[in-house]
Amino acid sequence: MDINNIYSVKSASALETTTDGITYGYIRVSTALQHDDRQRLAMEEFGIAEDHLFVDKQSGKDFDRPAYANMIAALKSGDTVVVTSIDRLGRDYDEMIHQLDIITREKEADIVILDMPLLDTRAKRGDDLTGKFISNLVIQIFLYVAHMERSMNHQRTMDGLAAARVRGVQFGRRPLEKPEGYAEIRRQWESGKLSERKAACLLGVSRPTFHKWVHE
Repeated sequence: MDINNIYSVKSASALETTTDGITYGYIRVSTALQHDDRQRLAMEEFGIAEDHLFVDKQSGKDFDRPAYANMIAALKSGDTVVVTSIDRLGRDYDEMIHQLDIITREKEADIVILDMPLLDTRAKRGDDLTGKFISNLVIQIFLYVAHMERSMNHQRTMDGLAAARVRGVQFGRRPLEKPEGYAEIRRQWESGKLSERKAACLLGVSRPTFHKWVHE
């Protein structure tokens, strides 16, 4: 499904569906160098005012983010939180479940994930307990799938690195080559004529490096 079409459909019905609360938009990019233009455009098309946007520019590994904390503090019953995709909210599966529980249960607010039409709890307001149950179930399923996908990607990376090591590929900094004269300096160190520090100084390396060489 074309995500732009999703945004267009949502923006046409957003204000009609949400009538008794404030609609907030949450935007997150991983670093200050990344652009949030696409997310801002989606929020604008949804009908969210600029002063109702909360923006964080940091990793989604946890929820220790100032803008997100301010948004949660501002939320009241009947309000709505809009994000473009579930990974913009966060990346930790267990913490995501907890935060969604805070939004939908403790705050009694709704959440809309623009690129996942099923994740729109606004239509399940009121006494429709079945609808609420379905929404919560769908949220947990999508978060579980996202969590498993990240785990699988990490495992593939680890497997690739292991296979490369078997083939003799070396990672990290290239070992420092021993300078000319190392053998003689080491002989003098072994005979007690030079201290480890003095030997390292004569070779132009740090004492830990010389220590590592002689104990290899």
